[in-house]
Formats: sequence, structure tokens, C-alpha cells
Amino acid sequence: MKKNKGTVGKVLKLIGPYKYLLLLSLVFAMISVALTLYAPILIGDGVDVLIGKGQVNFPEVFAILKKLAVVIVLTCVAQWLMNLCNNRITYRVVKDVRIKAFARLQVLPLKYVDSHPQGETISRIITDVEQFSDGLLMGFSQFFTGIVTILGTLVFMLGIHVQIALVVILITPVSLFVASFIAKRTYTMFQKQSETRAEMTSLVEEMIGNQKTVQAFGYGEEALKRFDAINRNLQTCSLKAIFFSSITNPSTRFVNGLVYAGVGITGAVFAMRGAISVGQLSCFLTYANQYTKPFNEISSVITELQNALACARRVFDFIEEETETVDQKDAVVLSQVQGEVKLVDVSFSYQPEVPLLEHLNLTVKPGQKIAIVGPTGCGKTTLINLLMRFYDLDGGQILLDGNAVSKVTKDSLRASFGMVLQETWLKSGSIAENIAYGNPGATREEVIAAAKAAHAHGFIKRMPEGYDTVITEDGGNLSQGQKQLLCIARVMLKLPPMLILDEATSSIDTRTEIQIQKAFQKMMQGRTSFIVAHRLSTIREADVILVMKDGNIIEQGDHKTLLARNGFYAELYQSQFAE
Repeated sequence: MKKNKGTVGKVLKLIGPYKYLLLLSLVFAMISVALTLYAPILIGDGVDVLIGKGQVNFPEVFAILKKLAVVIVLTCVAQWLMNLCNNRITYRVVKDVRIKAFARLQVLPLKYVDSHPQGETISRIITDVEQFSDGLLMGFSQFFTGIVTILGTLVFMLGIHVQIALVVILITPVSLFVASFIAKRTYTMFQKQSETRAEMTSLVEEMIGNQKTVQAFGYGEEALKRFDAINRNLQTCSLKAIFFSSITNPSTRFVNGLVYAGVGITGAVFAMRGAISVGQLSCFLTYANQYTKPFNEISSVITELQNALACARRVFDFIEEETETVDQKDAVVLSQVQGEVKLVDVSFSYQPEVPLLEHLNLTVKPGQKIAIVGPTGCGKTTLINLLMRFYDLDGGQILLDGNAVSKVTKDSLRASFGMVLQETWLKSGSIAENIAYGNPGATREEVIAAAKAAHAHGFIKRMPEGYDTVITEDGGNLSQGQKQLLCIARVMLKLPPMLILDEATSSIDTRTEIQIQKAFQKMMQGRTSFIVAHRLSTIREADVILVMKDGNIIEQGDHKTLLARNGFYAELYQSQFAE
């Protein structure tokens, strides 16, 4: 429950900027409740002027009806204005939460993205925020109005007859106990429901994104079993949550019945003694009904709020996730990068108990082409991640033009590199927009020139709308090779001082690869370049080849030198080209 209170505090902090709207909402709620409570008094007065058969004071009745009509109209206006304020507060708060969540997503360290399913993150930003929105809106619409109604009704009842009002006050704690008892149990159930829903979202997202692989390996039946297991778990969680939330209303209605019966019996006794009039008794019974009604609404709202708070906590946990290491105040902004890179005693591991890179040393001169080869899992891509500072070092330091990358702004560091990775990524939008992703201000002529350099111009012109052809998310309507050509064109458009090519031509046919390699050679002139490759034929022209194994550089030199040494590189090379 402490965590629950903490979540409520965070919600209230989010509402803080809209306190004037909240104040207005409370004012309109009070006006609406006051007018609603004034109506039974008018009805009671109307009953009292019905003196007997044939003895009706019609002028007084019509006067009361006019007042009643005005009260009803004003009540409707006050409720409309209150709901308008509540809607504005809710949707502005939810907008702020979504912006905070998406902003946090942009600065999360790569280790968070690698260790959490994408579906779970999507569920937190979209589904959980939506559930939080629904609960918050219901809370504003009914919670405050209900509390004001209860307090106002008590004041009016005490003003009419104290003893009958005391009957209501004495029975009230029973309703509060019932609501509290159920609320404590529903929170954990709704939290479990939210977590299971996120698990299902993650599985569905995984299956949709990899449907070709699922079908190719006949994984459909196994996927269905996994989905069925999660679905059954969700069914169990939901049934428990719905069961407890559904018994709230009948339980409070039972207590409300006790209140109404208590008022009716006590009021009848006092009416027979002449202590109150029949009209006042009728007014009291209406108040008793109005007094108990908010308990039904509040108990229902509490259930929704428990669900909303459970979702809100998951969203807040995400927003409060540790971000990337912040740039130091005196961080250097790189300009005129020459491309000299030094690794001094670098150590790094993804998990402390599993060492990867240990005491790595390397010196790269400006403009050199550095190829990195080695078996899978030896640390090639990890080295690239460290150069880009996607991960921070465990020990040692990396220097760029004499500046430790830990003391350089991340934006200027990453802007100094152009990357073409084995895994392509394209956004939903036109082909021209995707090529200009890193340089939105580029002209159409510059985009076309970059596409020609990447040998992508030909297939782009064959597309229905050419460079204005809209491609689906992640380029679903393009082949893997075409997607990689667009990624290469994206880098060729920007041409930063350093390049990283991580299996950049892995999805391209041999003929196009030869053309791309020529384009790369031109692009890499005068630029420090790091080339990760499994196909050793692509890196024979590199100035220095680094051979990595088990997180260490075991050999380095040019192609001829390493072949002549007849070591691990020669073994790798001969395994690819042996007859």
C-alpha cells in the first residue's frame, strides 16, 4: 500500500499544473450538489401544500415548479462545466504522461532495450496509459462529486432533523468498511492483470514481427500453446479482479438499503408524533437515497482507480528507469574531427560474471581503414557499441582525437560516425524521407546523388511513385537487399568524418556488392573507417585487420602480412577459399 500511496502522490504532482482547472471543477461540483440537494426541499414544500383532497394551493405549487425548473437547468449547466474541466485535466495529464514516457524511451540505455521485450514497453506506453486515463476520468467525474454530495446531504439532513441524521451517520461506517475491504484486494489483482496483458502484447508483437520465421519453422502450434497459456493466466487474473470489483456494488447497495430503511422507520415514528411534517419526511427519504447513491459510485470508482493506479505505477516505473549516462557539464563538443582513435586498456562485459573484452589496446590513425574479423561472439559488434558509447566501459578509456569519449557530448560523438548495420531499419514514410533521415534539410538532388552512389537509384525509379513512394514500417514492401541499399544511401548523403560498416553488404547480391565496394572505397577516402565482416574477400584492401577471439585482439596487420604469418586469420581465410 506504500507503493500505492507513492503512486497517488505522483499523480497529484502531475495534476499540479492544472490546479486552477481542478479548483473550477470543485466549485462547479459544489454548485451542482447544492442545487441537487435543494430540489428535494422544493419537492417537500410541494407535498406540504397538498393539504388534502380538493385543497391544493395551486399558485404555490406553480411557484415551486418554476423554481424547480430553474434549479434543474442550473444543475445541468454546472455538471456540464464540471465535466468539461475534468476532461481537460484528464487528457492534459495523460498527454504529459505519454510525452514523458516517450521522451524517456529516447534516453534509455541500450541495455534496457536489450533486456526488455518490445511488446512490454509498448504496453506500458499505450495500453497502461489508456487504462490510467479511463480511471482518472471516472475519478474526477464521480469521486469528488460523490464526496461533496455525501457531506452536503449530511448538512441538509442535520438541518432538518438531528436524530434521524444520526441514524444515517451511525450506519455509514459499514459502507466505508466494505469499500475499503474490497479495494485492498482488487489493487494487486489489477496489477497482475496489467502485467499479464503486457506479456500477451509482447508475444503478439513478437509473432507478427517474425511471422515468416514462425511459418518457415512450423512454430505456429507452439506459439498457439504459449498464447493459450498466457490467455488462461489473463483469464484467471481478470476473473478474480472482476469478481471482487463486481461484489462492491451489491455490498454497498445492501448497506444503502439499511440506511434507507433506518431513515424510513425512524422518520415515520417522528412524523406520527408531529415532530416533522410529511413533506419533510419525503425530503429526508430523498436525501437518504441521494446520500447512499454516491457510495455505490465511489466504490465503483475505487475499483477503477485501483486498476488505474496499478497501470500508473507501471508507467511511472518506466518513466523513472535509469537513463543513459548524462553528459558532463564540461563535456567537449567535437568539431573538425580528424579520426584518430585509441583504445587504452579497455575492459567491458554485458554481465559482470561473464567477461568479454579484457585489457584491449589499439591505435587507429586518421583515415585508416580498420577491418575487424573473428568468430561469432568474439566482441566485434561490442567494440562498435563502445566506440559509439551505446555502452559505458567497465575499465580503461577510448580516446577520439585525444579526447576521452566519456568526456565528449554523446550527440557530437555519434554525429561523427556514419553507420550501416547488418540489421536495417526504415521508418514509415517516403523513400526520400528515409534517405534524408540523418539530414532532413537535404535537397532532392542531394538525395538522388546519394542513391546513385549507393546503386539504389535504379530500383527506386521502378517504384510506383519513385522517390515519393511510401514504404511501410521497417520497409515491409522492400527486399532485404533494397532496404540495405537505402541505409547505405542514408550514410552516403551525410558523409560524416568516420564510418562504421557492420556487415553492410551481407544482404546484397555479388554483382551489386562489387559496385557498392567501389562506392565504399570512394566514400572511405580520408575517413577513419571500421569494417566488421565475415566475408573476408571484402576486407583485403583494409589498412589494418584486427583478428578478435574471446574478446581479445590476437592478431593485427594487413592482409598479406597476416596470411604470411599463417595464424588464426590465415586459417579463417583458407576455410572460406579452400578448394
